[in-house]
Amino acid sequence: MANVSHRSDITSHPDASEMQARYARMLGGRDVALVDGPVFLLGLYCAVSPWILHYTTSQPALVPHNLIVGIAIGLLALGFTAAPERMYGLSWAMCALGIWMIVSAWIVGDSPDAGVVVNNIIIGALALILGLMCAGASAKGGTRAARTPQV
Repeated sequence: MANVSHRSDITSHPDASEMQARYARMLGGRDVALVDGPVFLLGLYCAVSPWILHYTTSQPALVPHNLIVGIAIGLLALGFTAAPERMYGLSWAMCALGIWMIVSAWIVGDSPDAGVVVNNIIIGALALILGLMCAGASAKGGTRAARTPQV
């Protein structure tokens, strides 16, 4: 097969500036990759933590709770990655999930032991911190009118 590409790098391509502008507009100046990965990993850990810490028999009510909240955190992370310009408004939901995880061990659980409480507090605190980071990145991105794509 013949080599039909005569350019050695892409900077001389006629569409390079438009692609760079689209990429910058999509990111909106936010460091999305630095937050989205840890948020997804936190959601994954939250979902599987009952089996990792083996409290499926001692706290049966917290097993589906942590699974559902972990899936919700993971879906938020996937949304932050797939459509950051639309999803970063939901970063406050991440903060709410973090606060809920901090208090949920006592509300949902049946007299949980210290390990379960500490696990949920750590997950909740990390979710709250990462949610605040997402909200800060969203606020730093500018007003909603400035973030709407140009047609």
